[in-house]
Amino acid sequence: MPPERHVMLSGLHFLLTYSCTHQCDHCFLFSAPGAGGTFTVAQIEAVLDEAVRLGCIDRVCFEGGEPTLYFPVMREGIRLARRRGIGGGVVTNAYWALSEEDAELWLRPLAELGLDSASVSDDDLHYDPQAGVRAARVKAAAERLGMSAKVLETVRPRVEMVDGKPAVRGTVMFRGRAAVNLAPGMPTRPWSNFTKCTHEDLANPKRIHVDCYGNAHLCQGLSMGNFWETPLADLVRAYDGEKHPIAGPLIRGGPARLIEEYGLPHADEYVDDCHLCFEARVALRQRFPGLLAPARVYGRDEAGNPVR
Repeated sequence: MPPERHVMLSGLHFLLTYSCTHQCDHCFLFSAPGAGGTFTVAQIEAVLDEAVRLGCIDRVCFEGGEPTLYFPVMREGIRLARRRGIGGGVVTNAYWALSEEDAELWLRPLAELGLDSASVSDDDLHYDPQAGVRAARVKAAAERLGMSAKVLETVRPRVEMVDGKPAVRGTVMFRGRAAVNLAPGMPTRPWSNFTKCTHEDLANPKRIHVDCYGNAHLCQGLSMGNFWETPLADLVRAYDGEKHPIAGPLIRGGPARLIEEYGLPHADEYVDDCHLCFEARVALRQRFPGLLAPARVYGRDEAGNPVR
């Protein structure tokens, strides 16, 4: 008999909410004010119990959207994780860091619970000229509280000449809202060039994102399955990337293989592998609605109407 497969996750990232203070052009999730999709405390506790059952999760991260919009829920989630011996961090745009004193006021109760890291967005894609100032405030406050602080900077895409040809520079991945808002006008390459997923280890993922709808995201919008239907520990233990209808082709030959195996219509060229993968998954959503979810990540509401 073949050896039993084990996916050794170590990290669990809670997409605490799809709602956000911002509506950024590069957002993977189409997050926006009022987007909804928010965990309850009971749901968080249920997921954490499954994490304990798995026995390999040593860290959780609360992100979104903007997780601090639901500060009491996030704080309780951190407390519940720490009670189970699981470390924690948070990713935030720090809209609340109006001064260093304010930043410390927000972070102190989290540090007291054992939160050890904060990652802060700092770039002009967040449409906030104060982003850098706020990130500096959070960093200073976090260090005073004994927490580590990391600045996350996404560089806006630009076109530069490389070896006499236009090329995209920057750190944006062209999926989610970026595929719609930022990809047009960017230099492209033939679709057949994209033969590898360059950002995720789909064969042996080390972390997944979870949302309140039950999606266990291998990549945003690409689900291992639904953990409200199959307990998360069982879902992870049974996962075999090669046999997954979407991850399998991506493992074997990137988004180009996804196009080939399903005979999908496609353009001649795309900006990057994420761009092609996103468009291929959009084309496959009706065939695999449970694995390519939720609708918002593909720019749609549950009724199929476009979201901005």
